[in-house]
Amino acid sequence: MAFLDRINISNASIQGMTAELHLDEGNRFNVALFAYYSSYILLEIPSNMIIRKVRPSLYISGLMFIWGIINMCMGFVHSYAALVALRVLLGAFEAGVLPGIVYVSSLYYKRHEYQKRMSFFFCSTVVAGAFGGLLAYAIANLGTPTMAPWRWIFIIEGAITSFLALVAAFIIADWPEQTRYLSADEKALLRRRLAADVGDACRMDTLNAFALARIVRDYKIWLAAFLYMGVSVAGLSGTFFLPTILLEFDWKAQEAQVRTIPVYVLAAGMMVLGAWASDRLRHRSGFILGGAALATVGYAMLLAQEGKSRDYKFAAVFLVFGGAYMITPMCLAWLQNNVSGHWKRAFAASAQVTIGNVAGIIGAFIFIKSEAPTYKTGYGVALGMMWLGGLCTVVMAGLMWRENRKRERGERDYRLALPEEDRNNMGDWHPSFRFTL
Repeated sequence: MAFLDRINISNASIQGMTAELHLDEGNRFNVALFAYYSSYILLEIPSNMIIRKVRPSLYISGLMFIWGIINMCMGFVHSYAALVALRVLLGAFEAGVLPGIVYVSSLYYKRHEYQKRMSFFFCSTVVAGAFGGLLAYAIANLGTPTMAPWRWIFIIEGAITSFLALVAAFIIADWPEQTRYLSADEKALLRRRLAADVGDACRMDTLNAFALARIVRDYKIWLAAFLYMGVSVAGLSGTFFLPTILLEFDWKAQEAQVRTIPVYVLAAGMMVLGAWASDRLRHRSGFILGGAALATVGYAMLLAQEGKSRDYKFAAVFLVFGGAYMITPMCLAWLQNNVSGHWKRAFAASAQVTIGNVAGIIGAFIFIKSEAPTYKTGYGVALGMMWLGGLCTVVMAGLMWRENRKRERGERDYRLALPEEDRNNMGDWHPSFRFTL
């Protein structure tokens, strides 16, 4: 519902909102997209510091209830300024959800069990994209003389979100030591499984100067953040503008809405298939580069689309979404696989999503209306950002491979001579930890 409420503006834009709110003047629509990320990015790290101190089930469901109400309010706006203000509020209350879920869920699974779960979770974003198009198609004729169809998109989806938030308060899992779903024996088993996976010594339960230095100086966090940013431009910009892009393929608005669905179905299939293979082979970086290569073929086709058929261009969209969506959740899981300790995980998840969501700002501005229908800037920038992510992948994998070799040769064992307080608070800096490539 978070993703659906974030992107439904793209469905509403071709159902009359653009004309009614004059979003076609200058870059108004792009600014409305940007407004969401202005608050979203600023509040992700603070939110993950808060969630560590509270029950995730109540915190996440509370945020969800409020942003559902905000989304409903967008169905009643009559000015561009009101829309932008509500988009800022929407970003503020959705900010804690993705990094919070990544953080909490990573504490339940071994490293090579986690990718399947993360990709299954990310399938919800694909379902949101497909369902958004289907719902927009279904309510296209729902308008009345006083209430246009685009308004019902916000009102109905916001109401569903707030209702589901009440249910979510009872079913979202809390921290492993708090959760209602596990008995005392099962909680003990969970602790033993995770300790066996990364080593019980690889902890970071105290946020002190030593731990903060380990966090801030960790190249993995920053490389993975820029990796996530690079590959996310394709997915986010594609999601924002997919209905508009398909409209440029000479389909009518309702036809374009429906044709977003098979694109998202393929993306979901690639996401699940990639996750299964990645966990089975206990490998991530090669799959990320493979997805980037697939998206590259799609972007190359779109950049050379002049004179080509509609089927050619539609096929290229499938390649872009298939490659980009397969690797987006993999970037998040890869970083969580390679950090250890409560505070390290909390900061890593939020920092990666914070920097990564700069992709939303980039994606909001690269599809320029005057360049329709070829959108060369949009496709070119997205392709370049994809390979910024590819470069980060190569560098990060190479550095972790070298570090694993050093630890196997005992070149990091000197760290075991540190004071006990620091030795028990190293996280993945501990010599016994091995990185997943």
